[in-house]
Amino acid sequence: MYFCRFKFSIVENSRKFIIFGLGNAEDQYTGTRHNIGFEVVNALAKKMSVTFRNDRYAYVAEGKYKGRTLILVMPTTYMNLSGKAVKYWMEHEKVEEDNILVICDDIDLPPGQLRMRGKGSGGTHNGLNDIIERVGNGDFPRLRFGVGHDFPQGYQIEYVLGRFDKQEMTDTIEPAIETATEMVLSFTTAGLQRTMSQFNTPKKKPSPTPDTDEK
Repeated sequence: MYFCRFKFSIVENSRKFIIFGLGNAEDQYTGTRHNIGFEVVNALAKKMSVTFRNDRYAYVAEGKYKGRTLILVMPTTYMNLSGKAVKYWMEHEKVEEDNILVICDDIDLPPGQLRMRGKGSGGTHNGLNDIIERVGNGDFPRLRFGVGHDFPQGYQIEYVLGRFDKQEMTDTIEPAIETATEMVLSFTTAGLQRTMSQFNTPKKKPSPTPDTDEK
């Protein structure tokens, strides 16, 4: 009897996912490039017809999708302290690293390009770095949303806290947000590897070097 209960608990937890969208919660940051994680999670909440509540360290919403429980979390701790909310909600919901997905902006990808990975470093992203420090490792899935890097040296902060122009938002960012929500749902049902294979844009291969010895 006890074995059956333990087994059932494992199955239930394997069907629970936490989706973290990174950003800054104050109104002045709404719509900025750095808040694209919030935008994706908000779009997902609309698709799932769920609403957020103000909870500990975050805005939180919960819904069901194809037998899975999805907990949507937007930290209210400021970007640089995202790990505080991530660690709390992982422990609170008893969800392991494999069943979380962190969505964040990435200046190293062109605007609208999406790249899912199963683990990695935080690079220059302070939110990811804080999560890695507090969780204790970088072995958690993340969805990187490209925002580009069209800024002069030394103006990265101003750039990521700026907003997309109207045409870029309509032509590139909004369609990418919709694709990002599809990737999240695929991650929770089809899994990480199949989602990466289906959605990740392959890197361009370098052009072959001409054979200079050919006669």
